[in-house]
Amino acid sequence: MKFRPLHDRILVRRIAAEEKTAGGIIIPDTAKEKPQEGEVIAAGPGARAESGQLQPLDVKVGDRILFGKWSGTEIRHGGEDLLIMKESDVMGVIEATATAKKAA
Repeated sequence: MKFRPLHDRILVRRIAAEEKTAGGIIIPDTAKEKPQEGEVIAAGPGARAESGQLQPLDVKVGDRILFGKWSGTEIRHGGEDLLIMKESDVMGVIEATATAKKAA
């Protein structure tokens, strides 16, 4: 089953957090925080301006994004935990990974 977000909403898959610290200490599952980084897997067409024109989203499918700790609504779709959030909850797009992806 496919899912298409409406308006200015996006569907995000969290990117798993690191298992170890920089010093090599393994972090147990109970001490891990949910990652605040994710990949956009579906995006709506955009929001309507007061004039009625469609304002396209700045993020697109495949973008790696950074979002707030309490952003979005968690859902379970296709056996996977995903987030639905408005584009305004996104703090930014991580460009370094996107350019490395294009070069590959």
